[in-house]
Amino acid sequence: MGIAETKDWTLEQKEEKSLEVIREAMERFDGKLATTFTGGKDSLVVLHLFKRAGDGKVTVPVLNLDTTVKPKEIIAFRDRMAREWDLDLIITTNHEGVKQVKIAEDRERCCHLLKTEAINMAVEEHGWKALVSGVRWDEQPAREDEVYFSERPEHTRVQPILHFSELDIWAYIEKYDLPYCELYDQGYRSLGCAPCTSKSTKPRGEGYEREGRSQEKEEIMGQLRDLGYF
Repeated sequence: MGIAETKDWTLEQKEEKSLEVIREAMERFDGKLATTFTGGKDSLVVLHLFKRAGDGKVTVPVLNLDTTVKPKEIIAFRDRMAREWDLDLIITTNHEGVKQVKIAEDRERCCHLLKTEAINMAVEEHGWKALVSGVRWDEQPAREDEVYFSERPEHTRVQPILHFSELDIWAYIEKYDLPYCELYDQGYRSLGCAPCTSKSTKPRGEGYEREGRSQEKEEIMGQLRDLGYF
């Protein structure tokens, strides 16, 4: 299954497929499952789907990677959601990695140490067998061949909203009246670390959604994903 097979699905059909994937993950990895929350729109939708699957509560741990250079608005929104939705929030920073790099100078090494290694550290420390992420097929070329349950060397990556488009995400947020990070109202379409993120030149649904991200990083996304990045 891929973009072609799901492009004509209604939003409700896409929601039901995502809930099906999440419920299967909760059953298969009971007690050994966590989800990620970046503070961005996609992982926000995943969190809300977990709330729906958990009768109004996110019942799994929520992993956030703190690279030490996220915009203050993202951090504030992350903390707000943790309070309001009573999240079991686990914030992970690769402190040794921070010491080893000059932020954003070598983007491959920077992302690998501050994100990929931080993910792997958290998975090992907490003994998780599966980790949920909010990646989507249409968001980045290196993600368009992904599957809902993707086996990695040390854990399973669960990806329940692969079939959502950028506009689907915003339709879902509007439908359920969800709060979201204020940066989206300031011209950002994709949120990341402050040194590597800028505003977009095109409106939602047009052009390349991640044009505001470091294009050097975008070009090596396949390599980063091979190392364990989202």
